[in-house]
Amino acid sequence: MDLPLSPADATTRPLIAVPAEGLADWLQTQDAATRAWLDGTGFAAALGDVRLVPGPDGAPAFAVIGHGTAAARRRTRFGLAAAARLPAGDWHIEGLDGPDLEEAVLAFLLGRYRFTRYKRGPVEGPRLKLPAGADRLAALARGEWLTRDLINTPAADMGPEELEAATQDLATRCGAALAVTKGDGLRDGFPMIHAVGAGSDRAPRLLDLTWGTTGPHLTLVGKGIVFDTGGLDLKPAASMLLMKKDMGGAATVLGLAQMIMELALPVRLRVLIPVAENAVSGRAMRPGDILTSRKGLTVEVNNTDAEGRLVLADALALAAEGAPDLTISMATLTGAARVAVGPDLAPFFTDNDADAAALQTAAATAFDPVWRMPFWQPYEAMIEPAIADLDNAPAGGMAGAITAALFLRRFAPERYVHFDIYGHQPTDAPGRPKGGSGQGARAILAALPGLLDI
Repeated sequence: MDLPLSPADATTRPLIAVPAEGLADWLQTQDAATRAWLDGTGFAAALGDVRLVPGPDGAPAFAVIGHGTAAARRRTRFGLAAAARLPAGDWHIEGLDGPDLEEAVLAFLLGRYRFTRYKRGPVEGPRLKLPAGADRLAALARGEWLTRDLINTPAADMGPEELEAATQDLATRCGAALAVTKGDGLRDGFPMIHAVGAGSDRAPRLLDLTWGTTGPHLTLVGKGIVFDTGGLDLKPAASMLLMKKDMGGAATVLGLAQMIMELALPVRLRVLIPVAENAVSGRAMRPGDILTSRKGLTVEVNNTDAEGRLVLADALALAAEGAPDLTISMATLTGAARVAVGPDLAPFFTDNDADAAALQTAAATAFDPVWRMPFWQPYEAMIEPAIADLDNAPAGGMAGAITAALFLRRFAPERYVHFDIYGHQPTDAPGRPKGGSGQGARAILAALPGLLDI
């Protein structure tokens, strides 16, 4: 499904945003019929409240949407996403400029997303004419739509082979190169990816996408567990219901990579995606197994359901060999992160205070909230078992997001940021329909000029 954008020559109707504090003054600029209509419908410019205003022939001549109070705007991101509920036709936004206009455009485009792969018939709805200079916002929306489509696709249709195909499609469209190592070819170079995927009939693989020939070297690493049963430490049925989203890290870095390439940022981009299905069979890894990683560190598997950090570790070790200027990993890694910050915030870890500040500042401008978490050094002892270098699942359950991040840091390049995302919107919210959802990508994109001095 393409973005709902109006053709360049389309005749559009106005969608006028009116703040609550400016409603009275705005009404004085309207004719008596419009004032009477809006008064009769109870329009008070509440955030996201939409009214169609009829013309002389009874058809809608324009629409107004409440921009709410300053307090309401601070509390609700993308409050103008309600514009996506307008009737089919072509519209343009009036009454906003600067960041408010950018937020409204993104709200409209992200709010219009629908997962249509398994639906019959066309999906009709309103289209938006982009304001001048808003092509970048369309690129952001296209990247997010790609992420959502990948996460929302059921695991039967988004296995290792299909995720590879989606990555190849992105590479082909954007002029990137893709190298793939899979199956038994992983045994020597990526032994932990191989071990995690060994229980499935669908071969695991390592996807290595590269793009760009000049500029700083940026490496993105995304967890690509296409379905997670928990392995022999089997999840209960209820906990498997969302496990098609366990490749949300991979989907998010692919969406971010598309944004970077479409906008032609001056970087040398590398995207590493370890892909596997954590399944149950006689070939599956067992609790108590000791794995030797690509880096040479040994890992005791104390829970086969803590597999994401295993596949990421091998990919991060490969990333470190390339000496990138900045490495960012994204993964639906721990339930502990959800308990800490809920589904809206994307927690991240870094040792670099300047990088953290850049990300937090950029997140506010990109309408993509993030929250810094600590690489808490005293917890290092929790990931060191008695009989191996590392433990993939420390006992006790305390500080689960932090210990997982500390585990990954043992394999990562020196300048490293790790995001522990949720990748799912549990209920419909402005600009975020229920289902797969990217987190952190827009914040990272907005921060990259400062992070990499480009």
